[in-house]
Amino acid sequence: MSEERGKDSLSQMSLSEKHSVRSGSHVSSSVSLKSDWSKGDVPNFSEKTPSSNKRLQYETLDSDVQTHRNHENFKHNLLGIFQDLESKIITFLKNELEKFKKILQKENTQHFVKDFIENRSSIKETALDLTLHYLREMKQDEAADALEDELLFIPQLKCGLKKKYQCVFEGIAKQGDSTLLNNIYTDLYITQGGSEQVNTEHEVRQIEIASRRHEAQEIQVDFKNLFEAPEQDEVIRTVLTKGVAGIGKSVSVQKFVLDWAEGKENQDISFIFPLPFREMNLMEKEKLSLMDLITKFFPETKGLNLTRRNQFKVLFILDGLDECRLPLKFDCNETWRDVSSPASLDVLLTNLMKGNLLPSALIWITTRPAAASKIPPDCIDRLTEIRGFSDAQKQEYFKKRFTDQNLANTILDHIKQSKSLFIMCHIPVFCWISATVLQNILEEKINNDVKNTQADEISKTLQESNTEDTPKTLTQMYTHFLRFQIQQSRRKYDGEYTPDVSWDKDAILSLGKLAFHQLGRNNLIFYETDLEACGIDVYKASVYSGMCTQIFMEETGIILGTMYCFVHLSIQEFIAALYAHLFLDINKTSVFDHESTAQENRNETMIDLLKTAVDKALESDNGHLDLFLRFLLGLSLQSNRRLLRGLLTQQDGNDQSNKEIVQYIKQKLEDNLPAERSINLFYCLNELNDQTLVKEIQTHLSKGSLSSGDLSPAQWSALAFVLLTSEEELEEFELQKFKKSDECLIRLSAVIKTSRRAL
Repeated sequence: MSEERGKDSLSQMSLSEKHSVRSGSHVSSSVSLKSDWSKGDVPNFSEKTPSSNKRLQYETLDSDVQTHRNHENFKHNLLGIFQDLESKIITFLKNELEKFKKILQKENTQHFVKDFIENRSSIKETALDLTLHYLREMKQDEAADALEDELLFIPQLKCGLKKKYQCVFEGIAKQGDSTLLNNIYTDLYITQGGSEQVNTEHEVRQIEIASRRHEAQEIQVDFKNLFEAPEQDEVIRTVLTKGVAGIGKSVSVQKFVLDWAEGKENQDISFIFPLPFREMNLMEKEKLSLMDLITKFFPETKGLNLTRRNQFKVLFILDGLDECRLPLKFDCNETWRDVSSPASLDVLLTNLMKGNLLPSALIWITTRPAAASKIPPDCIDRLTEIRGFSDAQKQEYFKKRFTDQNLANTILDHIKQSKSLFIMCHIPVFCWISATVLQNILEEKINNDVKNTQADEISKTLQESNTEDTPKTLTQMYTHFLRFQIQQSRRKYDGEYTPDVSWDKDAILSLGKLAFHQLGRNNLIFYETDLEACGIDVYKASVYSGMCTQIFMEETGIILGTMYCFVHLSIQEFIAALYAHLFLDINKTSVFDHESTAQENRNETMIDLLKTAVDKALESDNGHLDLFLRFLLGLSLQSNRRLLRGLLTQQDGNDQSNKEIVQYIKQKLEDNLPAERSINLFYCLNELNDQTLVKEIQTHLSKGSLSSGDLSPAQWSALAFVLLTSEEELEEFELQKFKKSDECLIRLSAVIKTSRRAL
């Protein structure tokens, strides 16, 4: 009976399983089986193996059938799925295409570009790729190029330029110490035009001349609008901006590019490519196309084809023409028009500037005045000149530099007391040097006097100080600056500060030799070959730039390796003058006679060196040794040499040498020197603390007892110097107050040029 009951159950299970397969239900089978088994004994699985195997077969069959049904359902629903998918894709593409259309129509372009960049994803890039592909397949290359520019090349270029230009080292290369440019930038005084003749005079002299000009006589230019023509029918393609070393040319370029990259200014320009000459110098022997050149400096533009973009504004900024070591053969270089064909860098640049290569491109060239003649006048549409800081901008600079406004005003008042210092503050770098030195002197005085801790007392400290420690001349300012930087380097490397300076004479001798010899060649940028010629290896140069981060800079170019320079031309001239004194101390001969080994050139004295330097400076056609001479004379004073104790020897009989060189300069003033040359000699006398001629003329002027008919050549020069350096601006100069003569007109011509009105 039990066996029959088991057979009935199994038979019943089979029928039930078959029913469950048809119905698709797993539940009825298991319930039925469990119900039947619950009526009798629990089956012995070891004895019923065939039944167990059958059950597995049924379950597998059930799973296969279910999979088949699911697949059938999927096939049945596939049409609906793809209809829904098609709708979503079409909606997405329509939205993206609408944005692309608005970008090409210049409707709210910045908003859509910003949205694309900030919410960039693979799906958005795919939509762009599809759009570009089909636009070009439809021969709509202009639309494809414009879209690719706006959404790929321009944003990538702007991003790269923003990262590069957003920070600035304030005239220094101090590692890890940078400032956001927008936080410290002070507008510069930029004028339209300038002398059409090449100004080859020493740059400090040019600043002194410029400082005496009246702003009302000149047309001021906003550098943000360099390419905006004053007249409607005028087209400005090439702008040449000149300015002396350290006046702010490269910082102006940096600000211009940063404003464009941040979307603030000149958004009508599609591409800006800043190409510094100092980095292109070492490519002189290479042959490459203009596109290769751009790609080397800006890898993110790879794939850009400028030949199809003549309808867009492209700006090339050629920064630092004075640093260019290429020949720039405008007359004999072959004509070149293909941006994709390789040529020498000289051919590319001359054809770019002449307008043969990419004639629609804008060109902005910056240079020191002495190098402006490298560009033919017919290649220039607008000439501008950076004059540095106006008097108002000097005040703005110091107010930004110091949070304590009393301190800022006190330092500015001190600088105004010295005409030569105040004039030099037209150069932003010199403002920074002055602020660094005077702040350091204040801090030392305050540390020595614990009572002076209040802010108002701090600002009085410098004002009340009349000691020789407070710099009143250029030489004193730069000597303090050198001392402070060496002390800072010792603090950096040794971890402690001492008032006495531990000089590295070998390092200063090496840097001095480099400064002196490159000054003679009018070079500000040095490469490894220049260093090796002065016996400096690359490792030592890196050490010097690390120890003297605010004097000697090491720069790494994007692609072309390492370059070196002094922070400013005036620092190079100061180090060169210091080297001349060191050379005399060590070798007992003049640095000007270093190549001679004749015995008669040995055992030269200080006065011999100074007289030779005066003669050489007066022989110079362009005055390139003028500032070097001022520093050389200033460093002969015992008071200044004491600041360099341990580096320069303390000279016996210094007072006698001082008197002798003063007399020698006054004798030179009796000669018929050009006005500007004699003015430099008065600045030299100022460095030697001699104002006898100036005070004599001032006394006569105040008493009204000056008879121009009785003036000696030296007194004529003193008169011109006094009038030019007067604190009061010459609104009107009355020549008739002096003797009416050709000599008077010639002697005072410099005064006449800088007055608003001359009678």
